[in-house]
Amino acid sequence: MPSALCLIRVIVRLNLKIWRQAGPNAAGRLVDHAAEDVSPDMSFLEMLDVVNERLVKNGEDAIAFDSDCREGICGMCSLVVNGVPHGPDRGTTVCQLHMRRFKDGDTITIEPWRAKAFPVVKDLVVDRSAFDRIIAAGGYVSINVGGAPDGNAIPIPKDIAETAMDSAACIGCGACVAACKNASAHLFMSAKISQLSLLPQGEVERHHRVVSMIGQADAEGFGSCSNEGECEAVCPKEIPISNIARMTREYMRALWAGGK
Repeated sequence: MPSALCLIRVIVRLNLKIWRQAGPNAAGRLVDHAAEDVSPDMSFLEMLDVVNERLVKNGEDAIAFDSDCREGICGMCSLVVNGVPHGPDRGTTVCQLHMRRFKDGDTITIEPWRAKAFPVVKDLVVDRSAFDRIIAAGGYVSINVGGAPDGNAIPIPKDIAETAMDSAACIGCGACVAACKNASAHLFMSAKISQLSLLPQGEVERHHRVVSMIGQADAEGFGSCSNEGECEAVCPKEIPISNIARMTREYMRALWAGGK
């Protein structure tokens, strides 16, 4: 008789050290939690969902963390996993990190973004509205540049168009800030500035844009660039730090022109 196929369900148990903080003005600390019956096929956020289900069932406070699309698009899943923003896998967000990356019995430390400009709201949730205010300061095109047919009629060299689109891939997650020892937002800003300054539609406002956005970042409390490349290493969209050099050139040119 043919041998029967045996289906083996692989599960692991993990020891979690999770930052728990009741609110912005409360003291926080790392608290031990157990993650049991974890499938290697789960995403990291699904694993936290399982932990939260057990906590709620036991009448305990669930772990607060951000998530939305869970497809690596929105950038909401802002977690530092074992000291690395978004975890050990390069070019991915936390929601794309799977538990097969960990072994049974592993200890995983989970913390929020650490930056003055990203105050903790609760547990692993931080307030990243500083990024919104930087964009509001100049990360847009406000003049009438026509509709899509008009844009398609403007010839743009392929290499410039591709560089602009690569910069536009930034999802504004803030991993660059969390990785930088100075909590710099330069990679985020430079991606947005490059995206617009490279295209003819953004040419008119390029000087005002870079001065206003950098000024807003300074006001929010972000630090200066350390030029060590940690931001590029943890960026889930692998935005290159060459954008920072471009932003610096744009800024110096704008100052020379009077910032208008």
